[in-house]
Amino acid sequence: MEIQRTAVVKLSVPDERRDDLTRTMNTFRDAAQRFADRGWEGDDDGCVITSRSRLQPLVYDEIRDDTGLHSDLTVAAVNHAADALSGCVDKMKAGERTSKPVFTSNTTVYNTNAISYFDGYCSLAVYGSGRVHAEYVYPDESPQAEYMDSDNWEKQGAKLRYDQQSDTYYLHVSVTKERDESSGEAESRTVLGVDRNVDGYLAVTSTGVFLGNADLLNHKRREYERRRARLQQQGTRSAHLTIESIGDRFARWSESFLHQASKRLVTEAVSQGCSVIVFEDLEQIRKRISNPSKFQQWAFRELKRQTEYKARAEGITVESVHPAYTSQRCSDADCGFTHEDNRDGDDFACQKCGKELHADYNAARNIAHRFIQNRLKSGSGGATHHLALKSGTLNGNGDYSPSTV
Repeated sequence: MEIQRTAVVKLSVPDERRDDLTRTMNTFRDAAQRFADRGWEGDDDGCVITSRSRLQPLVYDEIRDDTGLHSDLTVAAVNHAADALSGCVDKMKAGERTSKPVFTSNTTVYNTNAISYFDGYCSLAVYGSGRVHAEYVYPDESPQAEYMDSDNWEKQGAKLRYDQQSDTYYLHVSVTKERDESSGEAESRTVLGVDRNVDGYLAVTSTGVFLGNADLLNHKRREYERRRARLQQQGTRSAHLTIESIGDRFARWSESFLHQASKRLVTEAVSQGCSVIVFEDLEQIRKRISNPSKFQQWAFRELKRQTEYKARAEGITVESVHPAYTSQRCSDADCGFTHEDNRDGDDFACQKCGKELHADYNAARNIAHRFIQNRLKSGSGGATHHLALKSGTLNGNGDYSPSTV
């Protein structure tokens, strides 16, 4: 059985070579966009082109001549575009709204020909024919060190991403190893719990990340519904066309809003070395929340769906657990007292041990804890599971390890 993980490694790039990486990223993004534009135009039958082998010869030579991008990076650009186009087609088949892929992020995809790994540093192909050497930055005792320094993990392709806010380059390296089932080796897995909400924050993680504004999402929905109701009363063709237009606009905004939230969830999971993201089971949420709207149910479902396909690309699985009492249970490892009086709105204060937390953060910790306990009871896979927290991890036996990241 092959195990896949993603090692997120901070890079130290020489000042005199940062412009080369920036130019490479911009050129790669433009090349991927041109491939996506051509694939979206479709073939002779008008079907979107998702095959890499069919898309590449259509504009490869033209893009190489126009951009001067490294040949391996140009191949990676067509693969990047084909993956995005395939995602669009999958949404079409599912009856969902979609539009042509548009690449805006500062990301460059490196295949194994465009990147080389060495002890303590990597060599990256850049615009033209040169290469940039960048040193790894991480503590000796860390998940990154285990993945990058150990011979047990095979390093494959990677994605180079630039964080503009911190002016930092991060390398997301795909690493794999074969797990010998007969040896009884137990795989260590870190779990990120996620609590979804109909108001306040859209989602909160067990590592203390609060993301998305559910109140804004609901406000936009109510605003759209009020305007649609007024137009429906007019009953004119013009009003009908306007309803379709604002409906499409709201749908695009909603999907983009949830896209950003799911992207942040997966980024958090990757940065914490998590291999599992756990949500509450949607069917059980309907029972727990009084009168949830169909729109809120759709938002919950869409957030999980978008998280699933983004997580899959990073080698992370997405699971669900029963949410019963996750909002009432004290998540402190030494307590676990459960009572309805523990929670009061956004505040959680354990009536037994006095632990005080944000209620959604407490619930997210409990969601991850429940998944780990379920695995301990079932003996599933013999793996050791750890709950990802703000300051470290906690295993199923309550043993705490401080973060080394």
